[in-house]
Amino acid sequence: MEVVIVPDARAGGELIADAIAVLLRQKPDALLGVATGSTPLPIYQALAARVSDGAVDASRARICQLDEYVGLPPGHPESYRSVVLREVVEPLGLPASSFMGPDGSAEDVQAACEAYDAALGAAGGVDLQLLGIGTDGHIGFNEPCSSLASRTRIKTLTEQTRRDNARFFDSVDEVPHHVITQGIGTILDARHLVLLATGEGKAQAVADTVEGPVASVVPASALQLHPHATVVVDEAAASKLRLAPYFRNTYATKPEWQGL
Repeated sequence: MEVVIVPDARAGGELIADAIAVLLRQKPDALLGVATGSTPLPIYQALAARVSDGAVDASRARICQLDEYVGLPPGHPESYRSVVLREVVEPLGLPASSFMGPDGSAEDVQAACEAYDAALGAAGGVDLQLLGIGTDGHIGFNEPCSSLASRTRIKTLTEQTRRDNARFFDSVDEVPHHVITQGIGTILDARHLVLLATGEGKAQAVADTVEGPVASVVPASALQLHPHATVVVDEAAASKLRLAPYFRNTYATKPEWQGL
């Protein structure tokens, strides 16, 4: 696993945006897997700035979703589909047709999960999947003790997760109880996994992911099994890494780091 320690979230966003830019030059119609939440926003902002400046041509890029609420009506402003369209697709100037995601309003949710998993494969697979990490080590909505071979499926949100997400709704009662999420096995199918973590609150999860054993109790530790996984962390999130000096000396000076 490659670990890059950056000064702050902005630097992490710039680094990863550069990597995406390199990918799009090599493969203009690359399928980019995106995550929601506040952590990846610096990536999307940096990438949109490059598109606006003409430094990157993203016109043929395709975007796919990591997870989605179940039961929200189509077009709900807090559905993850709406968030991705608002924060990624529109700022990059992409058409809505460039976007693919699971149908969280389907009558048969299990069939929708299977259809999305199949659609990702039919699209040629994800070229680069962006990931965040929870304080308990979850990725997507794969909570601790999720199967490391799991595929796209429906998951029940914990009450803590619902309370955490209530800030986006008028009340916690409006937060859905279920989500569709790519499984860990589905995530591992992507050609390149890039996880961004910032803040001291993520430090233990990062240390367990990078330096701990591969175990379902820390779902993100499955990234150790991937042939091309990159973890980008700020100083605070790196604060519990025993090998932090090694990572600084090994990776910070790699000339090819622009492309991760």
